[in-house]
Amino acid sequence: MPRPFRNPVPLEIGGAELRDLVSACMDRLAPWLDGLNEQPAHSLDGSHKVARAFDEPMPERGVPFRRVLARLFDRAIPVSLNAASPGYLGYIPGGGLPSTALADLIADITNRYTGLWMPAPGLVQLEISVIRWFCTLAGYGPSSGGWLCSGGSMANLAAVVAAREAKLGEDIDGGVLYTSEGAHHSISKAARVAGLPRRNTRVVPVDASFRLRRDELARAVAEDRAAGLRPFMVVAQAGSTPVGAVDELAALADVCADEGLWLHVDAAYGGFFLLTERGRAALAGIERADSIALDPHKGLFLPYGTGCLLVKELATLRAAFSEAAAYLPPSQEDQEHWDFADLGPELSRPARGLRIWLPLWLHGASAFREALDEKLDLARRAATRVRALPGVCIVAEPELSLFAFRVEPPGMRATELDAFNRRVLARVNQRKRLMLTGTTLRDPARGEEVFVIRVCVLCFRTHADRIDMLLEDLADAIADPRG
Repeated sequence: MPRPFRNPVPLEIGGAELRDLVSACMDRLAPWLDGLNEQPAHSLDGSHKVARAFDEPMPERGVPFRRVLARLFDRAIPVSLNAASPGYLGYIPGGGLPSTALADLIADITNRYTGLWMPAPGLVQLEISVIRWFCTLAGYGPSSGGWLCSGGSMANLAAVVAAREAKLGEDIDGGVLYTSEGAHHSISKAARVAGLPRRNTRVVPVDASFRLRRDELARAVAEDRAAGLRPFMVVAQAGSTPVGAVDELAALADVCADEGLWLHVDAAYGGFFLLTERGRAALAGIERADSIALDPHKGLFLPYGTGCLLVKELATLRAAFSEAAAYLPPSQEDQEHWDFADLGPELSRPARGLRIWLPLWLHGASAFREALDEKLDLARRAATRVRALPGVCIVAEPELSLFAFRVEPPGMRATELDAFNRRVLARVNQRKRLMLTGTTLRDPARGEEVFVIRVCVLCFRTHADRIDMLLEDLADAIADPRG
């Protein structure tokens, strides 16, 4: 006997109900945003308890929206690293620019498909314009292009695949990739995902400024060729994650040109400093790279989930990723119209371009340029003042807006220094006005692993008052009588 027909619980909502839901969100978001300066830069107290509270079965029936919001804002959101805070100077911050949320709201509700040009030509062309803006910023010519993705890790992966296809073809045996000690871990992961064995990723030593050594790179390439291997790619840094180092890009481009290697620049952190005069000087030579990874959720202060790969020749991405299927419309033949499915591994994708396009039109490029210049100034001011504190040694100068230092009190044994610096870091973070992070790295001058404290000034909300707090909290932590 057939089941009686029942009207389903409606998922459709109208404009008036949507307005009410958004209004309820704003009742929470507006005071949260206005109180951001006073919020802790991090708060992980009770992490396990909160996590257990959200380990729950799927709800069978809906609950009132304000109860859902209460759980999020009262329980889930406060127990976290507060990357939106002006005191968040750890890792490499993602800013969380609020105007991007407007773009996401529009994109999510209108729900246009942008994997191909034909279903949403206006939104796809808008995204192509964004990528062309970035190509112009990098110094690329008219045959260049790119692809927006979720972040630098995916951009690096797509670059490795494009380089592999262009330089090795279908037979990838013996292919070797070269990068430096300062490379992000996504590079080695990308090489593995792209089919290279771990043994075929070379980690080249760095100099006293933590830059990949050109002489060591040339030596490694020569040795591998002599051993019958096939060098194909070099990954340089334009603002390394550990210390913010910028490799000598023009010099590495010379090596790659001589050796027939693909040069990829991981500029996920540093790339958008190209908007500034000092950034362009620091990143000179980047225009000679075959590909560049960028993270708008870093240097353009956008929310997490916004990455970009640029290539000097758009045809290299099409050669690596284009595939045909009978259920899809034909690929675009017009060079002005791109199918993003042919430029990366995704077919389904959101309208990512809108979350960059809208903030740039709303605020203007000059607002981002001025904010980035402020971060360069603040980092240099902070490094100068930190250097003046007792026992502090700047291990990596701020080439952009990140620097690393170490506290070495007179008379303290070398074996105790790492532990002491970890305590200093913990004491600064304990006040929760700031969030700093540390890392271990091989000190080129000493040839040994040391623990250093990092300061990365990249949140658009970070201003001079927060640098004053940094100096206060750091001075107190260094002078703490507990040692």
